[in-house]
Amino acid sequence: MRAPELTHRLLLEAPVDVAHGAGGLMRDWQSLGEVWAELRVRSGRQAKGAGGALERLTWRIRMRASPPDAPSRPVAGQRLREGARIFVIHAVADDPGMARYLTCFAQEETAT
Repeated sequence: MRAPELTHRLLLEAPVDVAHGAGGLMRDWQSLGEVWAELRVRSGRQAKGAGGALERLTWRIRMRASPPDAPSRPVAGQRLREGARIFVIHAVADDPGMARYLTCFAQEETAT
């Protein structure tokens, strides 16, 4: 397997629940740091959303590995952000044969 071309600077974010002042909680995102990554689209399709048509793309995102218990290691439920683009992480796997890298399987939705 070839080494990835880490040309995209992404922000790793984790969900946090914060009080909104009316007795409830709302979801916010906390930055965990930046990572350099390679993005490769895997598939795409159109779907209907509440506000109209959506494009759903699934991505394979490779980056440098970090230890399993490190806060810099992505986990399912977190997200990666590049400007206005948001990639929701569904799974993370170590690259077989290249322990220096890991792969995130993520989904991006955009309104069309």
